[in-house]
Amino acid sequence: MSKHQKAIDRLLSRPNDFQWGELKSLMKAFGYELKTTGGSGRKFIHFATKATMFMHEPHPASILKAYQVRDAIHFLKQEKHIK
Repeated sequence: MSKHQKAIDRLLSRPNDFQWGELKSLMKAFGYELKTTGGSGRKFIHFATKATMFMHEPHPASILKAYQVRDAIHFLKQEKHIK
């Protein structure tokens, strides 16, 4: 199993300790670029499709909240990156 697939499986398991860095790596693997908006706001923008996911970068800890994990899963399924 590839590192990429392990990250997908981990995200889909909805862990309580999914890290911001893990999400960034996964989104980059799917072709998204990270853009800073304002404050802790971040946009993941797909190079080809221009699909955009907005999320606040968690701080001071880098662990995503449950709703952020849920939103990331929903977005990736909507864009047909995962099933």
